[in-house]
Amino acid sequence: MDRILAFIYGIVSYTLFLGSFLYAIAFVGDFYVSKTINSGEPGAFLPSLLVNLGLLGLFAVQHSGMARPGFKKWWTKIIPEPIERSTYVLLASAVLIFLMWQWRPMSGIVWSVENEAGRWIFHGFFGLGWFIVLVSTYMISHAHLFGLKQVYNFLKRRGFSGPKFQTPGFYRYVRHPLMLGFFIAFWATPEMTFGHLLFSTATTGYILIALQLEEKDLINVFGDKYQKYREQVPMIVPRPGRKASVNEKKDLK
Repeated sequence: MDRILAFIYGIVSYTLFLGSFLYAIAFVGDFYVSKTINSGEPGAFLPSLLVNLGLLGLFAVQHSGMARPGFKKWWTKIIPEPIERSTYVLLASAVLIFLMWQWRPMSGIVWSVENEAGRWIFHGFFGLGWFIVLVSTYMISHAHLFGLKQVYNFLKRRGFSGPKFQTPGFYRYVRHPLMLGFFIAFWATPEMTFGHLLFSTATTGYILIALQLEEKDLINVFGDKYQKYREQVPMIVPRPGRKASVNEKKDLK
């Protein structure tokens, strides 16, 4: 019964993630849903700024803090290891939903593209960014990243294997293509408001800081393999002629 309940818990956590992820695309893109990054009547600038910074800070602390090895070591003394990743996914999704729910629109336009062709180009890059995000998760095991593999293995009474070092697809050209996808998606908008600018700037800064912590974790886990990979492949922006020389890959988040 414990194994069945853990599996159901993993499915529920993933379903909540999937729903919040799809909603987040529309939220950032400012279309098709009732609450978006720009919807609603803007309030006073300073209170809106402070609320939004608090929401972004909450997401950053939860998302990055719970991913640290020290926290995981302590956390799995409370939460069974098979559902540790599903619990992380569940809480991250809940915080994301809370952020979108409480987000305050901020008036003011930084740039606005009126040309129809130009707007479609921005929309195209927006879609490309989310496509890179989604495809990147499958390249490093989508099921493992979101806890499905762990609860399935537990259900089938299989052991837990450690992360493997790999460089599939995009990972041969940049070390963090998933984050590259987020950067493109967050900044590719034909109408950049102050609220959207705050969101894009804060998330970009957070990602760049979080990647430094993740790189240290990856070096601790994979040692010289990852050091060599760092020397061969840029972190975010692909460069001509720079790619992994061997088909070894990263499967750790």
